Amino acid sequence: MTNDVAALEREIEQTRERLADTLDQLLYRAHPKTIVSREVTTLKSHFVDLDTGAPRTDNILKAAAGVAGFVVLFAVIRKIARD
Repeated sequence: MTNDVAALEREIEQTRERLADTLDQLLYRAHPKTIVSREVTTLKSHFVDLDTGAPRTDNILKAAAGVAGFVVLFAVIRKIARD
């Protein structure tokens, strides 16, 4: 009986430690600074190869073309609206 109680107490303590570790991980992941850092890294990895530091020109050109297209579309719509 004593062994069973001791084993049960050890198991409860181990479960508490695992739960505390899990909560710490969740708190870290949900912290706003961690979320911002993760999103910045994701955005950077889209435009820069994180391993080599080389720019990803294909993605940069796609983004620049999208911005240029939006500006042209906005200018055309504005010109049409004036006339």
